[in-house]
Amino acid sequence: MTLSKVTPSKVTLSKKALPVTLEGVADSLMAPALRDLAWLLYAPDLITLPGYAGRPDKQTLGLAEPGAQAVWLGHHAAFLRERPWYGRRRARMGHYHERLWHYLLDHAPGTRLLARNVRIYQRRNTLGELDMLYRTRRDPAPVHLEVAIKFYLGLPDGPGAATSQSRWIGPGGIDSLARKSAHMARHQLAFSANATARETLRHWLAPRDSGESLPPLSPQLAMPGVLFYPWHTALPAPVGSTSGHHRGLWCHARDWPALQAERGKAAQAAWLPKPCWLAPPPLADFTRLEHAANIALARLAEYPAPQQLMVYTPETRRCQRIFIVPDDWPRQIPLPPVPDWPD
Repeated sequence: MTLSKVTPSKVTLSKKALPVTLEGVADSLMAPALRDLAWLLYAPDLITLPGYAGRPDKQTLGLAEPGAQAVWLGHHAAFLRERPWYGRRRARMGHYHERLWHYLLDHAPGTRLLARNVRIYQRRNTLGELDMLYRTRRDPAPVHLEVAIKFYLGLPDGPGAATSQSRWIGPGGIDSLARKSAHMARHQLAFSANATARETLRHWLAPRDSGESLPPLSPQLAMPGVLFYPWHTALPAPVGSTSGHHRGLWCHARDWPALQAERGKAAQAAWLPKPCWLAPPPLADFTRLEHAANIALARLAEYPAPQQLMVYTPETRRCQRIFIVPDDWPRQIPLPPVPDWPD
């Protein structure tokens, strides 16, 4: 694979041409953890599951009033710039994403975090774990929240119908949207209604010596992320996906020159190394598309795993995520979940 030489200097953009936000994140926010938290506030869920509510909305968080989110983020900027958050951001993406939710629920005006990573035991055996429990200021009843952050690529040909969730797989080909949805619905979200789990939660959450029982918990799922559609052909959205989910593109390395040409010479881009896949970087970190792509392609040649670019188009002041994948991708496809598989 031949990589053209491009000067690595940053591209100077006119201040008047800068957009206010990228994926809901103000360009004036500089601390990575602060940008990720802002992104989390705006990022829509990928899917909805029948019978379960989605993420706590801005009204629940107490951040629905105009300007409230900007004021709240500004108030927490100093703490989120501190050194520990940089280490957390380099940890596993799923764990870092959970930490952001912990912080958000414990510091938002309308909610308080009650517990996190609650393990349920039976005779010293771990039966499962609840991601977190929180309450709102208006209602003391605990809410069970499960969270996940996912990036799935859609397959034009694969298991099931064109709209099947089984056609949407992770970059490594190990996980799929169908398997994750089934696991959440059959096990994670339903687990707080388990008798053993309720007894454990009653011990910690119900007033002691009052004889009161634990009220039914309301399970919720927060699953932000991006669904990447194939560039070379059309593919409908998967069943159960939300109408406003973040959308990206993916292409094989052999098709990248054609896709790059479509973006035009003015396009800018930034390579997103994992696990820094949440908020877009500030525009000051963007370079010429060709230079950023060369970084991704060099990484792809060294380590044959899908590489993510954030591409910014000055004319539209919009950005789009693009995965460049090896020409032999996918090397494996997860099997669909077994219907009515017993927990």
